[in-house]
Amino acid sequence: MSTYVPNPRVRLPQRPGAPANVVIRGARILDPAAGIDREGDLVVRDGVIGGDPDGLEVVDATGLTIIPGLVDVHVHLRTPGKEHAEDIATGTASAAAGGVVTVLAMPNTQPPTDSPSILGSLLDRAAREAVVPTGFIPAITVGQMGDQLTEHGDLAEAGAAALSDDGVPVANASVMRRALQYQKAADLLFTLHEEDMSLSGTGVMHEGVISARIGLAGIPGVSEAVQVARDCSLAAYEDARIHICHVSARETVEEIRLAKARGVSVTAEVTPHHLLLTDQVVGDDPDPAKFKMNPPLRGSDDREALIEALIDGTLDCIATDHAPHPADEKENPFAAAPFGVIGLETAFAACHTELVVGGRMDLSDLVLSMSTNPARIFGLPVPSLADGARADLAVVDLAATDVVGERPYASKSTNAAFVGMQLTGQVVMTLAGGQDVYRRNA
Repeated sequence: MSTYVPNPRVRLPQRPGAPANVVIRGARILDPAAGIDREGDLVVRDGVIGGDPDGLEVVDATGLTIIPGLVDVHVHLRTPGKEHAEDIATGTASAAAGGVVTVLAMPNTQPPTDSPSILGSLLDRAAREAVVPTGFIPAITVGQMGDQLTEHGDLAEAGAAALSDDGVPVANASVMRRALQYQKAADLLFTLHEEDMSLSGTGVMHEGVISARIGLAGIPGVSEAVQVARDCSLAAYEDARIHICHVSARETVEEIRLAKARGVSVTAEVTPHHLLLTDQVVGDDPDPAKFKMNPPLRGSDDREALIEALIDGTLDCIATDHAPHPADEKENPFAAAPFGVIGLETAFAACHTELVVGGRMDLSDLVLSMSTNPARIFGLPVPSLADGARADLAVVDLAATDVVGERPYASKSTNAAFVGMQLTGQVVMTLAGGQDVYRRNA
């Protein structure tokens, strides 16, 4: 992973609110990036960690753990154009309920976020409505059509957090190369949806034994991997930086590992649903559309490759690809249902259950993957529990369990892939941007 360089131009607005004033008492306080792992009290005064505890509200956190708040660099807030599925207020409330203290929203809205004026309007709206600090990732190409570049420099000046055509790839290699040539001027990371559409075609799930058995068109893992190989080669040639979205396939892991070994400036993310689930659930479930996403859930060998790559650092961070859809759309037959699942409220619990409780990763490494690393990759403020830091933290009960779907969602949509699963490790309190933004039982 590249050296952390903060990007001071990125705007992360949050709605106005009173600064938090609280003593969180008797918790384990864990911040691996800051070298903190102790038992005791954490004081937050006027939204900042540290200070005099006298006169502050006391929250009993005996048996609980305080960690730096999570940073999710890949969410869909559906604003503008699809506010019936999600909006800035509900999407960021969903983030707060999941211990997420910063989100970055993708541009595949209606219309796409592809101009400084649209970006400015979103930033203004976030300043009124966002429960947690919220940034926006505008499009690389106008209308996400893949031919004409957007005004990258103007978007950077307006406060963009990165650039992406997420939802579709930049199919034309010449256009991608030209964008990378201009990258240094705008100094914005490109976060890339990687898919060769000529290979994925009309596919709706992973190409394999399950798709053949149930008669659905498949998307091969190589459709992701060949596009990643192309863009890693272009990034190396142009000395540019790229970040790979939602890696799903074993072949893609191999391409990223090779690229890193030869010095390409590439980072990559993986989603909780690709770490926990395989295409087997599509064949086994009576309501399989809740498992439809792009890239699709793949085979068990792919899932194992993703977990191993996250552990060894080939994959740098975890991001949810939170993609809300109304229930009536997801109730369509699998082939006609939209791609995407929500994940902000379940991400920590899902990853903690699979990776930490499952014995594959310790809690410190999970915190780095979900908080420190994504912030560093995108040049965002890194959540910290050190004295003097702004309060961006989550209080978690590592022993508490929930069955997904039994509690109401803060999101407008309910299309979670983990419905019915019992997950261990629940967020009970979140402070974001120095504000007290979520309490589980409030």
